[in-house]
Amino acid sequence: MFYSDDLLRRILTETRVIALVGASGNPVRPSFIVGTYLAARGIRVIPVNPGTAGQMLFGERVWPDLATIPPDIQVDMVDIFRRSDAVPALVDEALARFPALKVIWMQFNVSHPAAAAVAEARGVTVIQDRCTKAEYQRLFNELRMAGFNTGIVTSRLGG
Repeated sequence: MFYSDDLLRRILTETRVIALVGASGNPVRPSFIVGTYLAARGIRVIPVNPGTAGQMLFGERVWPDLATIPPDIQVDMVDIFRRSDAVPALVDEALARFPALKVIWMQFNVSHPAAAAVAEARGVTVIQDRCTKAEYQRLFNELRMAGFNTGIVTSRLGG
């Protein structure tokens, strides 16, 4: 699937609140790394995970599902760290709970064209099989922070 850099940049610039479904408190899990990164960029990350509901993560309470996130929290994006077969139910739940939802984002190796079509028919932008952190770093020139794109090109061992 192709998404223009302009679209991805706009989404990542305008998004202020993300519900991160499948959030983990384990620091080696991708959802923890991505959630921590996005929170450090000033984005409010609302963690969703039934196994750790009630705990704190990214400075926020963990909710068991999207439906139980309090009504005073309006989410701009639902970021999905679950298997593709879980996506249809999550899309339905997201659309029911957040009438002003702007984006549903599915992480690497997560996609569901039929569920995406349902969301898009409701005016929600859908991104599939992409990582929010990787795209943010790529689009906002932060790859060097992870040891990439240092600007040093050499063929000598040891640089």
